[in-house]
Amino acid sequence: MSNIVILGAGESGAGAAVLAQKKGFNVFVSDMSKISDKYKKMLDGHQIAWEEGQHTEEKILAADEVIKSPGIPDTAPIIVKIKERGIGIISEIEFAGRYTDSKMICITGSNGKTTTTSLIYHIFKNAGYDVGLAGNIGNSLALQVAEDPHPYYVIELSSFQLDNMYDFRANIAILLNITPDHLDRYDFKMQNYVDAKMRIIQNQTPQDAFIYWNDDPIIKKELEKYDIHSIQYPFSELKEKGSIGYIEAGQYTIEQPEPFNMEQEALSLTGKHNIYNSLAAGIATNIAGIKKDVIRQSLSDFPGVEHRLEKVCTVRGVQYINDSKATNVDACWYALESMKTKTILIIGGKDKGNDYDPIKPLIKEKCAGLVYLGADNQKLHDNFDTLGIPVRDTHSMKECVQACYEMAEPGMTVLLSPCCASFDLFKNMEDRGEQFKELARNL
Repeated sequence: MSNIVILGAGESGAGAAVLAQKKGFNVFVSDMSKISDKYKKMLDGHQIAWEEGQHTEEKILAADEVIKSPGIPDTAPIIVKIKERGIGIISEIEFAGRYTDSKMICITGSNGKTTTTSLIYHIFKNAGYDVGLAGNIGNSLALQVAEDPHPYYVIELSSFQLDNMYDFRANIAILLNITPDHLDRYDFKMQNYVDAKMRIIQNQTPQDAFIYWNDDPIIKKELEKYDIHSIQYPFSELKEKGSIGYIEAGQYTIEQPEPFNMEQEALSLTGKHNIYNSLAAGIATNIAGIKKDVIRQSLSDFPGVEHRLEKVCTVRGVQYINDSKATNVDACWYALESMKTKTILIIGGKDKGNDYDPIKPLIKEKCAGLVYLGADNQKLHDNFDTLGIPVRDTHSMKECVQACYEMAEPGMTVLLSPCCASFDLFKNMEDRGEQFKELARNL
């Protein structure tokens, strides 16, 4: 019996453990942090050995293969030792892919992944397909393969997950965009991050599809390096040579594989960035053979994604919007670009090597104030204090929302679009967004 060690006992790790045990492996789960009660119960229910608050090297280094949580960096001491021993390290998605022949619709990109993934899942469900939602959202793919298999999976993939995927194959691969993000995990080298994103197309065959944003300069440059075997479906905001999905004369248009169009105004998602997300989703579901009337209706009634330009409440004539998912500069740029009123922008958190220059013109144009929210806001002061816009320095969400309440005037918008990761002050970006929503509603 082969030994599989799983590092990290969150959603992906616990799911991988259940699948590994079902497939006859000797399984051990190790997490340096405290394991949540939900996952302890899952592991105990399957009689899977686990530890928390430590890594027992003797057990871990006896593994034949290690399944690593995407949140654990390669620089972690235990990962370094595993590699020195020559033990293979894979992701939960890679492991799960070995035990299913289901169709995989996989989405990656620096921005828009969750919205596009959720929209595609929404369309599949409305069409009556038996489909699972996995990756960064939904239940772990491994757990679904083990206990609740589906013939289709819609999977959101981060660069961290793609790093440890080798034989996994996406039947429909979607690459939305590539902009600087997570550079702290890639030796502050953009090419390393780009290479991770491009892994979405590895192992594709002529029977598969590759959907990508045709206007992205990095993607266009990278495609010249690859011998792509799948059918390519490029999209762009406007019709240009090679794009099969675009907006023209107010019409949302897809040319292939089946011609499809609808009024742009009928799309439920608004903003330039959401045009791209809607085009990618429409092309993917068109390729999957979903009926046009279902796609059209679903693109019109999709409710959106929590923590992504989520309208929270209006207090004293000020609208509060939760965009906690904006964890990089490009995502914040799109959020600001969509603002129609003067804005108090909440920015800050764990910096990932951000270059803030791209958003400075929009901040000068759109913002009536900046509220810094982080354990250390010095880089924000260095970048934005000279713009001549009022700023406030805060170190908790309670302080932050109070500062926004004091600065905002009727008719303005308070926008939480932080540009940064949340781990300096919050458990995760969801925790950051939930705290913001609760405090705003209680004003």
